[in-house]
Amino acid sequence: MPLDAVCLLATVREIHARTAEGRIDKIYQPERDEIVLSIRLMRGSVKLLLSAGAGSPRMHFIEKGRENPSAPPMFCMLLRKHLQGAKIVSVVSPDMERMAIITCDTVDEMGVPSKKYLAVELMGKYSNVMLYDADGRILDALKRVDGDTSGKRQVLPGLFYRMPPPQDKLNLLEISQAGVAAAIRAAEEETGVDRWLLNHFKGLSPLVCRELACRACGETEKPMHALTDGERSSLADVLADFVQMIEENRLKPYLLTKRADGTVFDFTVMPVKQYGDLMQNTQADSFSQMLADFYEKKSNTERIRHHAANMTHTLQNARDRMRRKLAAQRKELSDSQNRDKFKRRGDLITANLYQIEQGARKVKVIDYYDPACPEVELNLDARLTPQQNAQRQFKLYTKAKNAEEHLTQQIAQGEQELEYLDSVLEAITEAENLTDLAQIHEELVKTGYLSAKQDKKKRRNAKPVQGKPFHYRTSDGFDVFAGKNNIQNDLLTLKTAFKRDMWFHTQKIHGSHVILVCDGREPTDEAMTEAAEIAAWHSQARGSSQVPVDYSQVRNIKKPNGAKPGMVIYHTHQTAYVTPDEKKIEKLRVEDRKSTRLNSSH
Repeated sequence: MPLDAVCLLATVREIHARTAEGRIDKIYQPERDEIVLSIRLMRGSVKLLLSAGAGSPRMHFIEKGRENPSAPPMFCMLLRKHLQGAKIVSVVSPDMERMAIITCDTVDEMGVPSKKYLAVELMGKYSNVMLYDADGRILDALKRVDGDTSGKRQVLPGLFYRMPPPQDKLNLLEISQAGVAAAIRAAEEETGVDRWLLNHFKGLSPLVCRELACRACGETEKPMHALTDGERSSLADVLADFVQMIEENRLKPYLLTKRADGTVFDFTVMPVKQYGDLMQNTQADSFSQMLADFYEKKSNTERIRHHAANMTHTLQNARDRMRRKLAAQRKELSDSQNRDKFKRRGDLITANLYQIEQGARKVKVIDYYDPACPEVELNLDARLTPQQNAQRQFKLYTKAKNAEEHLTQQIAQGEQELEYLDSVLEAITEAENLTDLAQIHEELVKTGYLSAKQDKKKRRNAKPVQGKPFHYRTSDGFDVFAGKNNIQNDLLTLKTAFKRDMWFHTQKIHGSHVILVCDGREPTDEAMTEAAEIAAWHSQARGSSQVPVDYSQVRNIKKPNGAKPGMVIYHTHQTAYVTPDEKKIEKLRVEDRKSTRLNSSH
């Protein structure tokens, strides 16, 4: 997912087209490795983000402002001194280099016109932002690099700015098509086509190399020496087309998301075919929008994953303990099924008391329970009398008999507990934001799986977290709501929904409670089908076909006394078999999730 030179070039062209002749109005440094330029245009203004973070180096427009520190850092103050009010002349990217140069017209302290340059290098851990003057002298850098840090290239105030060391690779935009074709014909390496492209041509990301290889050869890792003449010719044609796209500025921003769970995966400058149906290609309106969406979603996913880690770990440990406990209880229950052997031994000892000597360790008796009446040997406890040995066997029989009833009840409770834990883990995967996670955390505190860090007084006065369920609208206008967690499931089914609304849930599969709001109308077949598909999608069976979904009127859904959140019972129902379609369900999604029905009750 690194921002390669090709994608950066397309982004820089976009930035230049929009900001040329604009003036830098304000400068911020919200994070240690981030600079935000507020640029005033003829119509309106834009915010340009320059990020030198090792894990996410990039530059693009942003819409939302960032929270800034109370005291601006020194580099931010320097930029304000030299660039505030400056006119942007150009934003360019050297061919196939992961960097950009922002040229600005400004005036010095004496009012003399001068030029200043902002070098934005986006090269992983070596990313940096540097300000230098018309003479090429560095005024300062976001990250200073001295001789102890790097022996090849120092970045310090007063030194002359030097471009990053060139890579020993070919530039696709400078080499002729004939030269590319010749290099391909001569290649006999055992490395795959994608790796060969990555090693021989600069500025290409692994994703782009794999895609070019896939388009040329039908696979990504086929060794170069195994290519046929036709495949070598196809690879040369694919590269030529790619270069033409770059030169003619026909690159398009595409965001890749996983179809399985909707999480962002990568971004690129062309539709990606190598993943087949596993990935969804979504074209963005602009490269800035693509990058902003990707990193915002990625950041949100990482924040959610970080905050969910503790809950997930606790629940997984509780689930593992419960599974071990259930395994032991089931074994004990199985053993109790053989309790008749204890009664049989007790009866045989009692029938032969006359021949058992005190202190005997064994006794041979006739087993009259067996039609053949064989002679069997029974073990005895020498410390007990013959009568006590018999009583011991009867006690073992009674204990096993009582254990069966007790264990059956405990196993049923344990299975319900395990089902509940699985439902909460599924709810964590459904969480879209920190509010959803906070609601799940609140549920786990109430059920005793997590301890509250706040004192009791604060918890008493704290308002319950108000999360919002998923909101959909069917093709013919019926509202559908799906709970993201057990608290929302209870709220939807037991408080929000009216008795004649329709309730949906996957059969014996963990998933959301789904409510089809009828509002006094008779639900259409189309609405019922789409609601069932939504229920199947928000379950552990989202990737399956012919998913069984039970449905019934809300009035038929009951919650047993003492049941865990989200746990209900029902008897009157019907079952539909549906196959959820992500694209179809996404089209039904309502972004504005406010509803008067959500705030109402019976």
